[in-house]
Amino acid sequence: MKITDKISRSDKTLFSFELLPPLKGHNIERVYQAIDPLMEFDPSFINVTYHQEEVVYKKHPSGLLEKKTIRKRPGTVAISAAIKYKYPSLEVVPHLICGGFSKEDTEYALIDFHYLGINNLLALRGDPPKGIRDFIPEPDGHPYALGLVEQIVRMNNGLYLDEDLRNTAATNFCVGIAGYPEKHIESPNFAYDLKYLKEKIDAGAGFIITQMFFNNQDYFDFVNRCREAGITVPIIPGLKPVATLRDINILPQVFNIDIPEDLVKEIQQCKTNEQAFQVGIEWTINQSKELIKFGVPVLHYFTISISENIRQIASAVF
Repeated sequence: MKITDKISRSDKTLFSFELLPPLKGHNIERVYQAIDPLMEFDPSFINVTYHQEEVVYKKHPSGLLEKKTIRKRPGTVAISAAIKYKYPSLEVVPHLICGGFSKEDTEYALIDFHYLGINNLLALRGDPPKGIRDFIPEPDGHPYALGLVEQIVRMNNGLYLDEDLRNTAATNFCVGIAGYPEKHIESPNFAYDLKYLKEKIDAGAGFIITQMFFNNQDYFDFVNRCREAGITVPIIPGLKPVATLRDINILPQVFNIDIPEDLVKEIQQCKTNEQAFQVGIEWTINQSKELIKFGVPVLHYFTISISENIRQIASAVF
């Protein structure tokens, strides 16, 4: 079922979460161990992230550096299929990114998802590889998520890259995109950010999942801006509990977000990661309850494949 249909048919706030594929060499059982404790809360869908190749340098005894390109978390398509097989009641929403994909690669990935019966996708440009400042698309790849959305919608209309194909099967993808309550780092202002967000909605995207935020007012303001801009699709808030003492320094660097002063003070008073873990849970419980009162369609949690804190939050909220 399409995520938009699930939302429209529900009279309450739904529950969903995001998972990382295991690191290369690890077992898929780690994925199941993260999912199983959350099944009692009837998750509406699971996102599975996609990670493009990274450049690393291996130092040899001679002192020379060897440049290698590796993919640390492969297997998004296979993991999505495995989850769909093991948990039939769940909708799987894999990420599909621009980085590392030509348009033809994208088409092959879409064909795979179509064959697997996976009909929901989150279309993202993706971040530049580590150590590279600017995003550089693949030759004949999409430089922005807008092109990715447009390609998916064309396939929904039975239009493939090879124009000579006849009697093609139309796909039936429901496409989600990302939104940024605190503005995308590359956008000069909110108006610019919303302009391109609306272009993706107008191209056929059906729902938005936001970047994490810790101040609900940022989300409320974002929703108001979207509605004023004529964006009417469901806007799903993404939440990430603080889990360690270092998170208040790491998360702003990695995701370009603000952390409220009150939360920073609470974490700074913690002596151990275990104490910070509990503070993160309590903060996110309070966020979640306020968001439900606001009437959000879904509460979406970024697990980083650790589900104990999400289990405690869901126990208090759902």
